[in-house]
Amino acid sequence: MSHPARVTKSVLRTARKTTKTSRRQDYSSSTKRALLDSATKLFTDHGYAGTSLDEVVAAARVTKGALYHHFPSKLALFENVFLRVQDSTTAEIEKAINASKDPWERAQIGLAKFLEVCRQPEFRRICMQEGPVALGHERWQEAEKASSYGIVQHIVDDLLADLGGVDGLGDAFSAVFYGAIRSASEYVSDAEDPDAASDDVQATIGALLAGLRMLPTV
Repeated sequence: MSHPARVTKSVLRTARKTTKTSRRQDYSSSTKRALLDSATKLFTDHGYAGTSLDEVVAAARVTKGALYHHFPSKLALFENVFLRVQDSTTAEIEKAINASKDPWERAQIGLAKFLEVCRQPEFRRICMQEGPVALGHERWQEAEKASSYGIVQHIVDDLLADLGGVDGLGDAFSAVFYGAIRSASEYVSDAEDPDAASDDVQATIGALLAGLRMLPTV
């Protein structure tokens, strides 16, 4: 049988090791968060080419070594920032859409929310303007489809189901709607008056949805 004192010392040693590990993990997590927060602001204000890693670590108040511990390169840092903004945007849109159960209303809500996000400086600069340049069009498009395309596909599936279902055309409808929304977002983002452009886009796509809804079957 183990001596009580020895058992107590063993438990204390384990507890101390666990505490130290937890503190290191917390510090590492907070450091990464600080780097991402600082990089997000700098990339938004100055773009990818106009932002240096020295500026990022200075703003985050960490060392260059700490940065390279989490991100092997400037491109890796930008990609993590890009994905974080994308994930946040996707969550925003999904939350807004889930407020309604009507598929047609959900489509309108999703469009309005996406166009609202497109007018936000952070999303517009990082995801729409800098993303294709920094990541390359293929990687940017892949990331875009992994986030926003899934939402569009779900909305389209619900719309088609409400019309009685369309065998074999779901993917085609999703691709067309996704392309239209992507073009619309760029139109709004580049417009001199983004609010007016957003209203025009919502009216246009709203008319298309209204026409589709009038069809008894597709």
